Amino acid sequence: MIQFLLNQTLVSEHQIDANTTVLNYLRQQKGRCGTKEGCASGDCGACTVTLGSVVEGKMRYETVNSCLLPMGALDGKQLLTVEDLRQGDQLHGVQQAMVNCHASQCGFCTPGFVMSLFTLQKNSNGWDRQQAESALAGNLCRCTGYRPIVEAARIACEQPEEDSFTQREQETVKRLKEMQQHAFSDVVIESSRCVIPKTCAQLARFYLDHPQAVLLAGGTDVMLRITQQYQKLPLMITLEKVEELHQWQETSEAILIGAAVPLSVCQQRLQTTIPIFSEMLHRFASLQIRNRGTLGGNIANASPIGDCSPMLLALDASLILQQGERLRQLPLDQFFLGYRRTALESGEFIRAIHIPRVTLSPDFRAWKVSKRREDDISAVFAAFNLKRDEGVITEARVAYGGMAGVPRRASACEAALIGQLLSATTLENACRALVQDFQPLSDARASAAWRMQLAKNLLRRYFHQLNGELAVSEVSHYVS
Repeated sequence: MIQFLLNQTLVSEHQIDANTTVLNYLRQQKGRCGTKEGCASGDCGACTVTLGSVVEGKMRYETVNSCLLPMGALDGKQLLTVEDLRQGDQLHGVQQAMVNCHASQCGFCTPGFVMSLFTLQKNSNGWDRQQAESALAGNLCRCTGYRPIVEAARIACEQPEEDSFTQREQETVKRLKEMQQHAFSDVVIESSRCVIPKTCAQLARFYLDHPQAVLLAGGTDVMLRITQQYQKLPLMITLEKVEELHQWQETSEAILIGAAVPLSVCQQRLQTTIPIFSEMLHRFASLQIRNRGTLGGNIANASPIGDCSPMLLALDASLILQQGERLRQLPLDQFFLGYRRTALESGEFIRAIHIPRVTLSPDFRAWKVSKRREDDISAVFAAFNLKRDEGVITEARVAYGGMAGVPRRASACEAALIGQLLSATTLENACRALVQDFQPLSDARASAAWRMQLAKNLLRRYFHQLNGELAVSEVSHYVS
């Protein structure tokens, strides 16, 4: 059984197809058709809804794509759709701002924009254009244009109102806390089943007994098998409630990040310790996706163009893996065996990501190259991390995504760097060595020759920055 609040209405679902998305549930079973389906892949934002959860005794709201949200993710949370925003017989302030600014034409995308604006208003302390653009980056408008929508965001943030959600916050917190008491949920209908463990021990035991089950963290990748490939997953284990997988520990020796920590949390918490990593996460998909997608999931899907893996490889990260009661630590550069293949054994899962502090060099850099700046997949992702002693390179970690069937370190390039001065000769030798490391493919995003040239050029850019010969504004740096 799963329980959640649909606005303020308690909903208990004892039997529901675990493959059901929240979008289809709302439209087909609840008659809430304000939430739209545009792409069924989390790209357009027409299906945006708001999830509320209790954090430190207060309500925290975040936007998510309901087209990729499994029903199990609602357990113990509050779900808000555009129909919930009205205040008696009046529009909510963000809705009125959209009307006053003439920010809607055909209206298909409008409910998604409204939910993003509502959540932005709840999470802001006034108008901040950069924050607003980040909040709206996952919502696609095909006809209105973004100027009036951004203006509506400004008004909503500058003139927030005390709405029914603020007035009933403590009541909502109390009800959600009461719901959290029920344990080890199991939602099943016929052959489709979703298990929701609450501890790593429960997860490890069940996964060891059912290694064929699909682990579901954020679902931003796995759910595409349902929405795009029309598969039916017979058994899912959702990691939503496993507390150990959401832990974050920082010591003098390492940063330990639970595998189910959302990327939006990583982006926020790494701002001070690894700012380049945090900056690159801003370009990872949209806020809706980052609110659901997890660091462990981005690694486990073993995509050759996963943005996090090259950075973690350059930081010499390792993985804490669990199988039953057994734990083992595996260097990340030994994890990827081939295209979409990993070293995970039957019934084994990623428990945490370990980043040694000794590798947190001020010379760490990363660049993502894609056709669009926002919400796009990498053509090539490069991460560099050198250590020097009196000008001589003593350690080198160079990693790329998009250059092979897996994210991979450039071992020949690294060998060409270690023991050398940071010179033009060293740079050119390292660039030539990249040809030994990679034989990239041509596809819809880029040709093999272009990828190789780009990989070399990014290495050159890194060298010129370290030498102080290149002072340019990064595209990702915000200009007000």
